[in-house]
Amino acid sequence: MTATDFLFLRIPALGSLRHYRLEDARADLVGGLSVAAVAVPQAMAYALIAGVPPEYGLYTAIVMTTVGALFDSSKQLINGPTNAISIALLSAVGAIEDPDMRVHAAILMAFMIGSIQLGISFLRMGDLTRYISHSVIVGFTAGASLLLVFDQLKNLLGQKAVGDPHDHFLVRVYRSLMEGGDVHLPTLYVGLGSVGLVLLLRWVKKRLSMPLMPEFLIVVIAMAGLSALIDLKGMGVRVVGAIPGSLPRPELPHLDPALMEDLATPALALALLGLLEAISMAKGIAAVTRQKLDLNQQCLSEGLANFVGSFFSCIPGSGSLTRSAINQQAGARTQWSGVISAVAVAAIMMLFAPYAAYIPRPALAGLLMLTAAKMVNLRDLRFHIRVSRFDAIIVLATAISAFAISIEFCVLIGTFLSFMLAVPRAGNLQMTEFVPGEDNIVHERLPSDQPDPRIHIYGFEGEFFFAASTNLDAHMDQIEERLTAKTQVVVLRMKRARNPDAVGMAHLEGLCERLAARGVRVLLCGVRPPLKNVMDRCGLTTKIGDSNIFLEQPIRQTSTMLAMKYATTVVGD
Repeated sequence: MTATDFLFLRIPALGSLRHYRLEDARADLVGGLSVAAVAVPQAMAYALIAGVPPEYGLYTAIVMTTVGALFDSSKQLINGPTNAISIALLSAVGAIEDPDMRVHAAILMAFMIGSIQLGISFLRMGDLTRYISHSVIVGFTAGASLLLVFDQLKNLLGQKAVGDPHDHFLVRVYRSLMEGGDVHLPTLYVGLGSVGLVLLLRWVKKRLSMPLMPEFLIVVIAMAGLSALIDLKGMGVRVVGAIPGSLPRPELPHLDPALMEDLATPALALALLGLLEAISMAKGIAAVTRQKLDLNQQCLSEGLANFVGSFFSCIPGSGSLTRSAINQQAGARTQWSGVISAVAVAAIMMLFAPYAAYIPRPALAGLLMLTAAKMVNLRDLRFHIRVSRFDAIIVLATAISAFAISIEFCVLIGTFLSFMLAVPRAGNLQMTEFVPGEDNIVHERLPSDQPDPRIHIYGFEGEFFFAASTNLDAHMDQIEERLTAKTQVVVLRMKRARNPDAVGMAHLEGLCERLAARGVRVLLCGVRPPLKNVMDRCGLTTKIGDSNIFLEQPIRQTSTMLAMKYATTVVGD
Protein backbone atom coordinates (compact mmCIF):
# COMPACT_ATOMS: atom_id res chain seq x y z
CA MET A 1 0.00 0.00 0.00
CA THR A 2 1.42 3.38 -1.02
CA ALA A 3 1.49 6.43 1.25
CA THR A 4 -1.24 8.01 -0.88
CA ASP A 5 -3.47 4.95 -0.58
CA PHE A 6 -2.98 4.90 3.21
CA LEU A 7 -3.83 8.62 3.41
CA PHE A 8 -6.99 8.15 1.36
CA LEU A 9 -7.96 5.17 3.52
CA ARG A 10 -7.57 7.03 6.83
CA ILE A 11 -9.13 10.27 5.50
CA PRO A 12 -12.23 9.10 3.63
CA ALA A 13 -13.03 12.63 2.38
CA LEU A 14 -9.79 12.61 0.39
CA GLY A 15 -10.61 9.18 -0.96
CA SER A 16 -13.91 10.51 -2.33
CA LEU A 17 -11.96 12.95 -4.52
CA ARG A 18 -10.72 10.07 -6.69
CA HIS A 19 -14.03 9.95 -8.53
CA TYR A 20 -15.35 13.42 -7.64
CA ARG A 21 -17.40 15.07 -10.41
CA LEU A 22 -18.99 18.45 -11.00
CA GLU A 23 -22.42 16.97 -10.22
CA ASP A 24 -21.11 15.82 -6.85
CA ALA A 25 -19.77 19.31 -6.09
CA ARG A 26 -23.13 20.88 -6.88
CA ALA A 27 -25.00 18.41 -4.69
CA ASP A 28 -22.53 18.91 -1.83
CA LEU A 29 -22.82 22.69 -2.15
CA VAL A 30 -26.61 22.58 -1.85
CA GLY A 31 -26.40 20.17 1.07
CA GLY A 32 -23.72 22.17 2.89
CA LEU A 33 -25.55 25.49 2.56
CA SER A 34 -28.83 23.90 3.67
CA VAL A 35 -27.12 22.50 6.76
CA ALA A 36 -25.46 25.86 7.56
CA ALA A 37 -28.83 27.62 7.56
CA VAL A 38 -29.96 25.33 10.37
CA ALA A 39 -26.60 25.00 12.10
CA VAL A 40 -26.24 28.68 13.04
CA PRO A 41 -29.35 29.00 15.26
CA GLN A 42 -28.96 25.46 16.60
CA ALA A 43 -25.31 25.95 17.53
CA MET A 44 -26.09 29.12 19.46
CA ALA A 45 -29.03 27.50 21.23
CA TYR A 46 -27.11 24.35 22.16
CA ALA A 47 -24.28 26.42 23.63
CA LEU A 48 -26.81 28.24 25.81
CA ILE A 49 -28.20 24.86 26.94
CA ALA A 50 -24.72 23.88 28.11
CA GLY A 51 -24.43 27.13 30.05
CA VAL A 52 -21.73 28.75 27.88
CA PRO A 53 -21.87 31.81 25.56
CA PRO A 54 -23.35 31.16 22.08
CA GLU A 55 -20.11 31.78 20.16
CA TYR A 56 -18.69 28.52 21.54
CA GLY A 57 -21.48 26.63 19.83
CA LEU A 58 -20.60 28.36 16.56
CA TYR A 59 -16.92 27.51 17.02
CA THR A 60 -17.97 23.88 17.42
CA ALA A 61 -20.14 24.03 14.30
CA ILE A 62 -17.08 25.24 12.37
CA VAL A 63 -14.10 23.25 13.66
CA MET A 64 -15.72 20.02 14.81
CA THR A 65 -17.89 19.78 11.72
CA THR A 66 -14.84 20.21 9.47
CA VAL A 67 -12.68 17.62 11.25
CA GLY A 68 -15.55 15.15 11.58
CA ALA A 69 -16.44 15.47 7.89
CA LEU A 70 -12.85 14.79 6.76
CA PHE A 71 -12.58 11.56 8.76
CA ASP A 72 -16.20 10.32 8.76
CA SER A 73 -16.90 6.85 7.45
CA SER A 74 -20.45 8.03 6.69
CA LYS A 75 -20.73 10.37 3.69
CA GLN A 76 -23.72 12.37 4.95
CA LEU A 77 -23.25 12.48 8.73
CA ILE A 78 -22.79 16.00 10.11
CA ASN A 79 -20.90 16.44 13.38
CA GLY A 80 -21.11 19.38 15.73
CA PRO A 81 -22.98 20.54 18.83
CA THR A 82 -26.04 18.44 19.58
CA ASN A 83 -29.04 18.71 21.83
CA ALA A 84 -28.37 15.51 23.78
CA ILE A 85 -24.66 16.18 24.39
CA SER A 86 -25.38 19.78 25.47
CA ILE A 87 -27.97 18.65 28.01
CA ALA A 88 -25.53 16.11 29.46
CA LEU A 89 -22.75 18.73 29.42
CA LEU A 90 -24.91 21.11 31.44
CA SER A 91 -25.36 18.40 34.05
CA ALA A 92 -21.57 17.97 34.23
CA VAL A 93 -20.43 21.62 34.33
CA GLY A 94 -23.60 23.49 35.34
CA ALA A 95 -22.63 23.46 39.03
CA ILE A 96 -19.56 25.64 38.31
CA GLU A 97 -20.60 29.17 39.27
CA ASP A 98 -17.76 31.13 37.64
CA PRO A 99 -18.75 31.62 33.94
CA ASP A 100 -15.13 31.64 32.71
CA MET A 101 -14.32 28.49 34.67
CA ARG A 102 -17.46 26.82 33.29
CA VAL A 103 -16.25 27.56 29.74
CA HIS A 104 -12.83 26.10 30.56
CA ALA A 105 -14.52 23.00 31.98
CA ALA A 106 -16.69 22.56 28.86
CA ILE A 107 -13.65 22.80 26.58
CA LEU A 108 -11.73 20.42 28.85
CA MET A 109 -14.62 17.98 28.54
CA ALA A 110 -14.19 18.04 24.75
CA PHE A 111 -10.50 17.24 25.22
CA MET A 112 -11.21 14.33 27.60
CA ILE A 113 -14.11 12.95 25.54
CA GLY A 114 -12.01 13.08 22.38
CA SER A 115 -9.13 11.31 24.14
CA ILE A 116 -11.43 8.50 25.34
CA GLN A 117 -12.97 8.08 21.89
CA LEU A 118 -9.54 8.02 20.25
CA GLY A 119 -8.47 5.35 22.72
CA ILE A 120 -11.51 3.26 21.78
CA SER A 121 -10.62 3.67 18.10
CA PHE A 122 -6.91 2.88 18.49
CA LEU A 123 -7.74 -0.26 20.49
CA ARG A 124 -10.21 -1.17 17.73
CA MET A 125 -13.03 -1.45 20.22
CA GLY A 126 -15.56 0.32 18.04
CA ASP A 127 -17.32 -2.96 17.27
CA LEU A 128 -18.13 -3.31 20.99
CA THR A 129 -20.76 -0.59 20.52
CA ARG A 130 -22.96 -3.23 18.88
CA TYR A 131 -23.38 -4.78 22.34
CA ILE A 132 -24.92 -1.56 23.63
CA SER A 133 -28.61 -1.68 22.87
CA HIS A 134 -30.25 1.09 20.84
CA SER A 135 -32.75 1.15 23.69
CA VAL A 136 -30.15 3.19 25.62
CA ILE A 137 -30.49 5.99 23.05
CA VAL A 138 -34.30 5.71 23.11
CA GLY A 139 -34.42 5.95 26.92
CA PHE A 140 -31.85 8.72 27.06
CA THR A 141 -33.72 10.74 24.42
CA ALA A 142 -36.99 10.45 26.32
CA GLY A 143 -35.41 11.55 29.60
CA ALA A 144 -33.22 14.26 28.06
CA SER A 145 -36.05 15.84 26.07
CA LEU A 146 -38.18 16.30 29.19
CA LEU A 147 -35.23 17.72 31.10
CA LEU A 148 -34.61 20.17 28.25
CA VAL A 149 -38.21 21.40 28.37
CA PHE A 150 -38.01 21.88 32.15
CA ASP A 151 -34.66 23.66 31.85
CA GLN A 152 -35.96 26.13 29.25
CA LEU A 153 -39.19 26.97 31.10
CA LYS A 154 -37.54 29.79 33.05
CA ASN A 155 -36.23 31.34 29.84
CA LEU A 156 -39.64 31.08 28.19
CA LEU A 157 -41.41 32.60 31.19
CA GLY A 158 -38.78 35.26 31.88
CA GLN A 159 -37.97 34.02 35.39
CA LYS A 160 -34.64 33.98 37.19
CA ALA A 161 -32.70 30.80 37.87
CA VAL A 162 -32.95 29.96 41.59
CA GLY A 163 -31.21 27.22 43.55
CA ASP A 164 -27.79 26.10 44.64
CA PRO A 165 -25.65 24.68 41.79
CA HIS A 166 -25.19 21.49 43.81
CA ASP A 167 -28.94 20.94 44.15
CA HIS A 168 -30.59 18.24 42.08
CA PHE A 169 -31.70 19.45 38.64
CA LEU A 170 -35.41 19.02 39.41
CA VAL A 171 -34.98 20.93 42.68
CA ARG A 172 -33.47 23.87 40.79
CA VAL A 173 -36.29 23.77 38.23
CA TYR A 174 -38.95 23.73 40.95
CA ARG A 175 -37.35 26.58 42.89
CA SER A 176 -36.96 28.66 39.72
CA LEU A 177 -40.65 28.26 38.90
CA MET A 178 -41.76 28.95 42.48
CA GLU A 179 -39.24 31.61 43.53
CA GLY A 180 -37.97 33.04 40.24
CA GLY A 181 -40.45 35.88 40.14
CA ASP A 182 -43.60 36.56 38.16
CA VAL A 183 -44.03 35.56 34.56
CA HIS A 184 -42.68 38.31 32.28
CA LEU A 185 -45.41 38.66 29.66
CA PRO A 186 -43.33 40.24 26.83
CA THR A 187 -40.82 37.39 27.19
CA LEU A 188 -43.61 34.81 27.12
CA TYR A 189 -45.19 36.44 24.05
CA VAL A 190 -41.87 36.36 22.17
CA GLY A 191 -41.30 32.70 23.03
CA LEU A 192 -44.83 31.59 22.12
CA GLY A 193 -44.74 33.75 18.99
CA SER A 194 -41.55 32.03 17.90
CA VAL A 195 -43.11 28.60 18.43
CA GLY A 196 -46.22 29.62 16.52
CA LEU A 197 -44.20 31.05 13.63
CA VAL A 198 -42.12 27.86 13.33
CA LEU A 199 -45.28 25.74 13.26
CA LEU A 200 -46.78 28.02 10.61
CA LEU A 201 -43.65 27.81 8.46
CA ARG A 202 -43.62 24.03 8.82
CA TRP A 203 -47.22 23.94 7.61
CA VAL A 204 -46.31 26.13 4.64
CA LYS A 205 -43.22 24.02 3.94
CA LYS A 206 -45.30 20.86 3.89
CA ARG A 207 -48.06 22.47 1.84
CA LEU A 208 -45.69 23.83 -0.79
CA SER A 209 -43.37 20.79 -0.73
CA MET A 210 -40.30 22.79 0.32
CA PRO A 211 -38.37 20.33 2.52
CA LEU A 212 -35.26 22.53 2.71
CA MET A 213 -36.91 25.68 4.07
CA PRO A 214 -34.77 26.75 7.11
CA GLU A 215 -37.68 27.68 9.40
CA PHE A 216 -35.48 28.05 12.49
CA LEU A 217 -33.15 30.52 10.78
CA ILE A 218 -36.11 32.48 9.39
CA VAL A 219 -37.66 32.75 12.86
CA VAL A 220 -34.36 33.81 14.47
CA ILE A 221 -33.87 36.54 11.85
CA ALA A 222 -37.50 37.69 12.19
CA MET A 223 -37.32 37.89 15.99
CA ALA A 224 -33.96 39.67 15.87
CA GLY A 225 -35.49 42.19 13.47
CA LEU A 226 -38.49 42.65 15.76
CA SER A 227 -36.16 43.11 18.72
CA ALA A 228 -34.21 45.84 16.91
CA LEU A 229 -37.40 47.53 15.70
CA ILE A 230 -39.28 47.83 19.01
CA ASP A 231 -36.35 47.51 21.46
CA LEU A 232 -37.36 44.28 23.22
CA LYS A 233 -34.30 44.57 25.44
CA GLY A 234 -35.63 47.84 26.81
CA MET A 235 -38.88 46.05 27.63
CA GLY A 236 -37.02 43.57 29.82
CA VAL A 237 -36.65 40.73 27.31
CA ARG A 238 -33.22 39.10 27.58
CA VAL A 239 -31.19 38.95 24.38
CA VAL A 240 -28.20 36.85 23.34
CA GLY A 241 -25.81 39.80 23.33
CA ALA A 242 -22.81 40.53 21.14
CA ILE A 243 -20.64 37.67 19.95
CA PRO A 244 -17.14 38.03 18.49
CA GLY A 245 -17.01 38.29 14.72
CA SER A 246 -13.78 36.32 14.43
CA LEU A 247 -12.77 32.69 14.05
CA PRO A 248 -11.45 30.71 17.03
CA ARG A 249 -7.69 30.76 17.56
CA PRO A 250 -5.68 27.66 18.54
CA GLU A 251 -5.24 27.51 22.30
CA LEU A 252 -4.27 24.74 24.72
CA PRO A 253 -7.22 23.54 26.86
CA HIS A 254 -7.14 24.38 30.55
CA LEU A 255 -5.64 21.10 31.83
CA ASP A 256 -6.45 21.26 35.53
CA PRO A 257 -5.74 17.85 37.16
CA ALA A 258 -8.27 18.38 39.96
CA LEU A 259 -10.97 19.42 37.50
CA MET A 260 -10.12 16.51 35.20
CA GLU A 261 -10.59 14.13 38.13
CA ASP A 262 -14.02 15.62 38.85
CA LEU A 263 -15.04 15.39 35.19
CA ALA A 264 -13.69 11.87 34.55
CA THR A 265 -16.97 10.00 35.01
CA PRO A 266 -19.13 12.47 33.03
CA ALA A 267 -16.48 12.47 30.28
CA LEU A 268 -16.68 8.68 29.99
CA ALA A 269 -20.48 8.80 29.86
CA LEU A 270 -20.51 11.53 27.21
CA ALA A 271 -17.85 9.74 25.16
CA LEU A 272 -20.03 6.63 25.03
CA LEU A 273 -23.17 8.68 24.38
CA GLY A 274 -21.47 10.57 21.56
CA LEU A 275 -20.31 7.36 19.88
CA LEU A 276 -23.73 5.73 20.24
CA GLU A 277 -25.46 8.82 18.89
CA ALA A 278 -23.15 9.18 15.88
CA ILE A 279 -23.03 5.47 15.03
CA SER A 280 -26.81 5.11 15.32
CA MET A 281 -27.32 8.01 12.91
CA ALA A 282 -24.62 6.77 10.54
CA LYS A 283 -26.29 3.34 10.45
CA GLY A 284 -29.66 4.96 9.78
CA ILE A 285 -28.22 6.88 6.84
CA ALA A 286 -26.38 3.81 5.54
CA ALA A 287 -29.62 1.82 5.58
CA VAL A 288 -31.02 4.29 3.04
CA THR A 289 -27.92 4.99 0.94
CA ARG A 290 -26.52 1.43 1.08
CA GLN A 291 -23.02 2.67 1.88
CA LYS A 292 -20.62 0.54 3.92
CA LEU A 293 -19.56 1.78 7.35
CA ASP A 294 -16.33 1.27 9.27
CA LEU A 295 -17.28 1.59 12.94
CA ASN A 296 -13.68 2.03 14.10
CA GLN A 297 -13.20 4.79 11.51
CA GLN A 298 -16.40 6.40 12.80
CA CYS A 299 -15.01 6.28 16.36
CA LEU A 300 -11.79 7.84 15.05
CA SER A 301 -13.66 10.71 13.41
CA GLU A 302 -15.70 11.43 16.56
CA GLY A 303 -12.58 11.31 18.72
CA LEU A 304 -10.54 13.57 16.43
CA ALA A 305 -13.41 16.03 16.08
CA ASN A 306 -13.72 16.47 19.86
CA PHE A 307 -9.97 16.32 20.54
CA VAL A 308 -8.94 18.81 17.83
CA GLY A 309 -11.95 20.97 18.61
CA SER A 310 -10.80 21.38 22.23
CA PHE A 311 -7.74 23.26 20.92
CA PHE A 312 -10.07 25.74 19.18
CA SER A 313 -12.42 26.52 22.09
CA CYS A 314 -15.07 23.97 21.07
CA ILE A 315 -17.55 22.29 23.39
CA PRO A 316 -18.23 18.53 23.04
CA GLY A 317 -20.38 17.35 20.18
CA SER A 318 -21.41 14.34 18.14
CA GLY A 319 -23.41 13.44 15.05
CA SER A 320 -26.43 15.69 14.62
CA LEU A 321 -29.74 14.02 13.78
CA THR A 322 -31.38 17.16 12.37
CA ARG A 323 -28.47 18.45 10.31
CA SER A 324 -27.54 14.98 9.02
CA ALA A 325 -31.13 14.42 7.86
CA ILE A 326 -31.17 17.79 6.10
CA ASN A 327 -27.82 17.02 4.48
CA GLN A 328 -29.10 13.70 3.17
CA GLN A 329 -32.44 15.13 2.00
CA ALA A 330 -30.65 17.94 0.18
CA GLY A 331 -28.85 15.33 -1.90
CA ALA A 332 -25.30 15.61 -0.51
CA ARG A 333 -23.07 12.89 -1.94
CA THR A 334 -19.77 13.06 -0.05
CA GLN A 335 -18.19 14.23 3.19
CA TRP A 336 -17.30 17.57 1.55
CA SER A 337 -20.84 18.84 2.19
CA GLY A 338 -19.87 18.97 5.89
CA VAL A 339 -16.78 21.04 5.10
CA ILE A 340 -18.87 23.40 2.98
CA SER A 341 -21.36 23.73 5.85
CA ALA A 342 -18.57 24.65 8.28
CA VAL A 343 -17.16 27.28 5.89
CA ALA A 344 -20.64 28.78 5.45
CA VAL A 345 -21.17 28.95 9.24
CA ALA A 346 -17.80 30.71 9.58
CA ALA A 347 -18.79 33.23 6.89
CA ILE A 348 -22.16 33.91 8.53
CA MET A 349 -20.50 34.36 11.92
CA MET A 350 -17.94 36.85 10.63
CA LEU A 351 -20.46 38.88 8.60
CA PHE A 352 -23.46 38.94 10.93
CA ALA A 353 -22.00 38.57 14.44
CA PRO A 354 -23.02 42.12 15.52
CA TYR A 355 -26.68 41.36 14.82
CA ALA A 356 -26.69 38.49 17.34
CA ALA A 357 -27.05 41.15 20.02
CA TYR A 358 -30.72 41.49 19.01
CA ILE A 359 -31.69 37.79 19.14
CA PRO A 360 -34.18 37.27 22.02
CA ARG A 361 -33.36 34.38 24.33
CA PRO A 362 -37.02 33.34 24.71
CA ALA A 363 -37.11 32.83 20.93
CA LEU A 364 -34.27 30.33 21.21
CA ALA A 365 -35.98 28.75 24.23
CA GLY A 366 -39.11 28.19 22.16
CA LEU A 367 -37.09 26.65 19.33
CA LEU A 368 -35.32 24.32 21.77
CA MET A 369 -38.64 23.18 23.22
CA LEU A 370 -39.87 22.34 19.72
CA THR A 371 -36.64 20.44 19.13
CA ALA A 372 -37.14 18.54 22.38
CA ALA A 373 -40.67 17.59 21.38
CA LYS A 374 -39.39 16.29 18.05
CA MET A 375 -36.60 14.33 19.75
CA VAL A 376 -39.07 11.85 21.23
CA ASN A 377 -40.38 9.41 18.66
CA LEU A 378 -43.45 7.97 20.41
CA ARG A 379 -43.74 5.14 17.90
CA ASP A 380 -40.11 4.18 18.47
CA LEU A 381 -40.59 4.44 22.25
CA ARG A 382 -43.68 2.20 22.24
CA PHE A 383 -41.95 -0.26 19.91
CA HIS A 384 -38.93 -0.74 22.19
CA ILE A 385 -41.07 -1.06 25.32
CA ARG A 386 -43.38 -3.65 23.77
CA VAL A 387 -40.87 -5.83 21.93
CA SER A 388 -39.23 -7.50 24.95
CA ARG A 389 -38.57 -7.11 28.63
CA PHE A 390 -34.89 -6.71 27.71
CA ASP A 391 -35.62 -3.49 25.78
CA ALA A 392 -38.29 -2.25 28.18
CA ILE A 393 -35.95 -2.53 31.19
CA ILE A 394 -33.18 -0.60 29.44
CA VAL A 395 -35.50 2.14 28.13
CA LEU A 396 -37.24 2.70 31.46
CA ALA A 397 -34.08 2.44 33.58
CA THR A 398 -32.23 4.90 31.36
CA ALA A 399 -35.10 7.39 31.17
CA ILE A 400 -35.94 7.26 34.89
CA SER A 401 -32.31 7.51 36.00
CA ALA A 402 -32.00 10.68 33.87
CA PHE A 403 -34.40 12.28 36.35
CA ALA A 404 -33.58 10.39 39.53
CA ILE A 405 -29.76 10.53 39.28
CA SER A 406 -28.25 12.58 36.43
CA ILE A 407 -28.26 12.75 32.69
CA GLU A 408 -24.69 11.49 32.26
CA PHE A 409 -25.07 8.61 34.73
CA CYS A 410 -28.19 7.40 32.95
CA VAL A 411 -26.02 6.63 29.90
CA LEU A 412 -23.60 4.57 32.00
CA ILE A 413 -26.52 2.78 33.65
CA GLY A 414 -28.08 1.95 30.27
CA THR A 415 -24.72 0.79 28.92
CA PHE A 416 -24.10 -1.38 31.99
CA LEU A 417 -27.55 -2.95 31.68
CA SER A 418 -26.93 -3.65 27.98
CA PHE A 419 -23.77 -5.58 28.79
CA MET A 420 -25.36 -7.33 31.77
CA LEU A 421 -28.31 -8.49 29.68
CA ALA A 422 -26.26 -9.25 26.56
CA VAL A 423 -23.50 -11.37 28.14
CA PRO A 424 -25.84 -14.16 29.36
CA ARG A 425 -27.33 -14.34 25.87
CA ALA A 426 -23.87 -14.50 24.30
CA GLY A 427 -22.97 -17.31 26.70
CA ASN A 428 -26.08 -19.35 25.93
CA LEU A 429 -24.26 -22.29 24.30
CA GLN A 430 -26.68 -24.86 22.87
CA MET A 431 -26.15 -28.63 22.61
CA THR A 432 -28.16 -30.87 20.28
CA GLU A 433 -28.19 -34.68 20.14
CA PHE A 434 -27.95 -36.34 16.73
CA VAL A 435 -28.56 -39.87 15.47
CA PRO A 436 -27.21 -41.58 12.33
CA GLY A 437 -29.52 -42.34 9.43
CA GLU A 438 -28.85 -44.06 6.14
CA ASP A 439 -25.22 -43.96 4.91
CA ASN A 440 -24.23 -42.51 8.29
CA ILE A 441 -25.90 -39.17 7.47
CA VAL A 442 -26.83 -37.72 10.83
CA HIS A 443 -29.83 -35.62 11.76
CA GLU A 444 -31.25 -34.16 14.94
CA ARG A 445 -32.74 -36.77 17.17
CA LEU A 446 -36.53 -36.81 17.25
CA PRO A 447 -38.49 -38.25 20.20
CA SER A 448 -39.25 -41.36 18.15
CA ASP A 449 -35.60 -42.02 17.17
CA GLN A 450 -33.72 -44.82 18.89
CA PRO A 451 -30.02 -43.88 19.20
CA ASP A 452 -27.21 -46.39 18.78
CA PRO A 453 -26.11 -47.11 22.38
CA ARG A 454 -22.51 -47.59 21.21
CA ILE A 455 -22.13 -44.20 19.46
CA HIS A 456 -23.40 -40.95 20.95
CA ILE A 457 -23.40 -37.81 18.76
CA TYR A 458 -23.72 -34.27 20.08
CA GLY A 459 -23.36 -30.88 18.40
CA PHE A 460 -22.42 -27.57 20.03
CA GLU A 461 -23.69 -24.23 18.75
CA GLY A 462 -22.71 -20.87 20.19
CA GLU A 463 -19.80 -19.09 21.84
CA PHE A 464 -17.35 -21.63 23.28
CA PHE A 465 -15.84 -19.23 25.82
CA PHE A 466 -15.83 -18.20 29.47
CA ALA A 467 -19.32 -16.69 29.48
CA ALA A 468 -20.71 -20.11 28.51
CA SER A 469 -18.98 -21.95 31.37
CA THR A 470 -22.26 -22.65 33.18
CA ASN A 471 -23.82 -24.09 30.02
CA LEU A 472 -20.65 -26.07 29.31
CA ASP A 473 -20.76 -27.65 32.76
CA ALA A 474 -24.39 -28.64 32.29
CA HIS A 475 -23.82 -30.04 28.79
CA MET A 476 -20.73 -32.02 29.80
CA ASP A 477 -22.60 -33.49 32.76
CA GLN A 478 -25.48 -34.42 30.47
CA ILE A 479 -23.13 -36.22 28.07
CA GLU A 480 -21.61 -38.25 30.91
CA GLU A 481 -25.00 -39.07 32.44
CA ARG A 482 -26.20 -40.56 29.14
CA LEU A 483 -23.24 -42.93 28.85
CA THR A 484 -24.04 -46.64 29.23
CA ALA A 485 -21.90 -49.73 29.54
CA LYS A 486 -22.24 -50.21 25.77
CA THR A 487 -21.00 -46.70 24.83
CA GLN A 488 -17.68 -46.85 23.00
CA VAL A 489 -17.54 -43.56 21.03
CA VAL A 490 -18.76 -40.00 21.60
CA VAL A 491 -18.75 -37.79 18.48
CA LEU A 492 -18.75 -34.03 19.12
CA ARG A 493 -19.71 -31.77 16.23
CA MET A 494 -17.74 -28.54 16.70
CA LYS A 495 -18.58 -26.73 13.45
CA ARG A 496 -20.90 -24.24 15.16
CA ALA A 497 -18.69 -23.72 18.22
CA ARG A 498 -17.29 -20.19 17.91
CA ASN A 499 -14.53 -18.14 19.55
CA PRO A 500 -12.94 -20.81 21.77
CA ASP A 501 -10.90 -19.59 24.73
CA ALA A 502 -8.98 -21.11 27.65
CA VAL A 503 -12.14 -21.84 29.65
CA GLY A 504 -13.81 -23.61 26.73
CA MET A 505 -10.69 -25.67 25.98
CA ALA A 506 -10.32 -26.63 29.65
CA HIS A 507 -13.90 -27.94 29.72
CA LEU A 508 -13.34 -29.90 26.51
CA GLU A 509 -10.05 -31.35 27.76
CA GLY A 510 -11.65 -32.35 31.05
CA LEU A 511 -14.49 -34.16 29.25
CA CYS A 512 -12.06 -36.05 27.00
CA GLU A 513 -9.98 -37.15 29.99
CA ARG A 514 -13.01 -38.33 31.95
CA LEU A 515 -14.43 -40.25 28.99
CA ALA A 516 -11.04 -41.80 28.23
CA ALA A 517 -10.86 -43.01 31.84
CA ARG A 518 -14.17 -44.83 31.23
CA GLY A 519 -12.87 -46.41 28.00
CA VAL A 520 -14.86 -44.12 25.68
CA ARG A 521 -13.13 -42.60 22.65
CA VAL A 522 -13.93 -38.96 21.74
CA LEU A 523 -14.03 -37.88 18.08
CA LEU A 524 -14.19 -34.20 17.13
CA CYS A 525 -15.64 -33.36 13.71
CA GLY A 526 -16.33 -30.14 11.79
CA VAL A 527 -13.25 -28.60 13.39
CA ARG A 528 -12.53 -25.27 11.72
CA PRO A 529 -9.03 -23.75 11.39
CA PRO A 530 -9.46 -21.21 14.25
CA LEU A 531 -10.50 -23.97 16.66
CA LYS A 532 -7.73 -26.28 15.40
CA ASN A 533 -5.13 -23.54 15.94
CA VAL A 534 -6.30 -23.04 19.52
CA MET A 535 -6.20 -26.79 20.15
CA ASP A 536 -2.66 -26.98 18.74
CA ARG A 537 -1.42 -24.13 20.91
CA CYS A 538 -2.85 -25.52 24.14
CA GLY A 539 -1.72 -29.10 23.44
CA LEU A 540 -5.24 -30.52 23.19
CA THR A 541 -4.56 -31.90 19.70
CA THR A 542 -1.77 -34.09 21.06
CA LYS A 543 -3.93 -35.39 23.92
CA ILE A 544 -6.89 -36.23 21.71
CA GLY A 545 -4.80 -37.48 18.78
CA ASP A 546 -4.87 -36.27 15.16
CA SER A 547 -6.64 -39.47 14.08
CA ASN A 548 -9.60 -38.50 16.29
CA ILE A 549 -9.95 -34.97 14.84
CA PHE A 550 -11.84 -34.45 11.58
CA LEU A 551 -11.50 -31.03 9.98
CA GLU A 552 -14.36 -29.23 8.24
CA GLN A 553 -14.70 -30.56 4.70
CA PRO A 554 -15.52 -28.36 1.66
CA ILE A 555 -17.14 -31.34 -0.08
CA ARG A 556 -20.36 -33.33 0.19
CA GLN A 557 -18.61 -36.01 2.24
CA THR A 558 -18.70 -33.98 5.45
CA SER A 559 -16.39 -34.37 8.40
CA THR A 560 -19.31 -35.82 10.36
CA MET A 561 -19.68 -38.61 7.79
CA LEU A 562 -15.93 -39.30 8.01
CA ALA A 563 -16.13 -39.37 11.80
CA MET A 564 -19.11 -41.74 11.67
CA LYS A 565 -17.31 -44.13 9.32
CA TYR A 566 -14.35 -44.16 11.68
CA ALA A 567 -16.64 -44.62 14.69
CA THR A 568 -18.22 -47.72 13.08
CA THR A 569 -14.77 -49.26 12.68
CA VAL A 570 -14.10 -48.58 16.37
CA VAL A 571 -17.28 -50.37 17.46
CA GLY A 572 -16.62 -53.25 15.03
CA ASP A 573 -19.26 -52.70 12.28
